[in-house]
Amino acid sequence: MKRILLTGAAGQIGSELLFELRKIYGNNNVIASDIKPLLAESSEHSGPFEFLNITDRVALFNLCKRHNIDAIISMAAILSAKGEQNPQLAWDINITGLINVFEVAREMKMKQVLVPSSIAVFGPDTPRDCTPQETILNPTTMYGITKVTGELLGDYYVHRYGLDIRGLRYPGIISNKTLPGGGTTDYAIAIFYDAVKYGKYSCFVAENTRLPMMYMPDCLKATIDLLHADFSKLKHHCNFNVGAMSFSVKELATEIRKHIPNFQIEYKPDFRQAIADSWPQSIDDTPARKEWGWKPAYNLETMTEDMINAI
Repeated sequence: MKRILLTGAAGQIGSELLFELRKIYGNNNVIASDIKPLLAESSEHSGPFEFLNITDRVALFNLCKRHNIDAIISMAAILSAKGEQNPQLAWDINITGLINVFEVAREMKMKQVLVPSSIAVFGPDTPRDCTPQETILNPTTMYGITKVTGELLGDYYVHRYGLDIRGLRYPGIISNKTLPGGGTTDYAIAIFYDAVKYGKYSCFVAENTRLPMMYMPDCLKATIDLLHADFSKLKHHCNFNVGAMSFSVKELATEIRKHIPNFQIEYKPDFRQAIADSWPQSIDDTPARKEWGWKPAYNLETMTEDMINAI
């Protein structure tokens, strides 16, 4: 049985992934870690939790030794918008922390490492429609730069040291359980909370901004499906495109009005508009579907209905 360390367990994806992993492996076999405590509703007491700064390699190594860790899922990261506000911190967490994970995994001969990437690896030179798996990676944000670097580092450790390292490029992730965490796609979460609470929303990107998105249940499924995939069948390792749906803000607002007819929206684009404009509008995830059977369950209509009912 795997003994898994989940870093970034207090984050948007990590807090929900923690529950799913503990359902599969048992509470005591999944050790949660972060630099901040878990939220009360995240059930900090349902299993082990350790405070950890991912940039401290000695602390990471000692934690893994103490808990007999044989697999790491590293969700610790500074996201796109916050990364532009503090590029040095984004590099330290996203790259120094990542190398620490890889090195500890190598030293301890771990069975597996999973580190997510992002559509932020793409840039304005990338084809924006049906963006392919192999294409130009020329990001314009520090977050994107760190994710490209992370993909290359992961593949290096696979080929140089024979480690089992996997990663998938998350699109925007929409959740009804965790609040926005500093990403450019966070408008697609905030819009639901404000629609339900206030009946209106002020959006920081323009109405025709179209980006790939994924509902959290599909995000968790994709992560766990890749974790369980047969390594020998994977031709790719650290950079799988995964898609689910793509829509503009205007289309999302229209869908929300089917449930909240008087919902109003205004558009006040800020610095995040340039980031969004450098990313794809839709993703080609054929390799993920072929190599490990990826298939999403939610589309815009079913996701919107579930989000509003849950909130």
